[in-house]
Amino acid sequence: MAKASWKGAVVAESDRVEIVENNVYFPPDAVKRELLRESATHTTCPWKGLASYYDVVVGDAVNKDAAWYYPAPSDAAKQITGYVAFWRGVAVER
Repeated sequence: MAKASWKGAVVAESDRVEIVENNVYFPPDAVKRELLRESATHTTCPWKGLASYYDVVVGDAVNKDAAWYYPAPSDAAKQITGYVAFWRGVAVER
């Protein structure tokens, strides 16, 4: 069971994760959406495509762009469509 947490709150938990480039991607239904806020940030990966970001919000604390996902990745990464990964201090245990 993989788990992502920040500031004592579990943000995502699942045994159905995908590992890509050593990042743990959680399925959409395993993520606590109430702890995420859409961000205007987007980046491009040469082989996965356009990534979108979320801020992780726990109480009054905001971790800007601490989660990302690929809403429409390339065919090479289609298994992570909509899956969410974390960084910037969000602890991910496998």
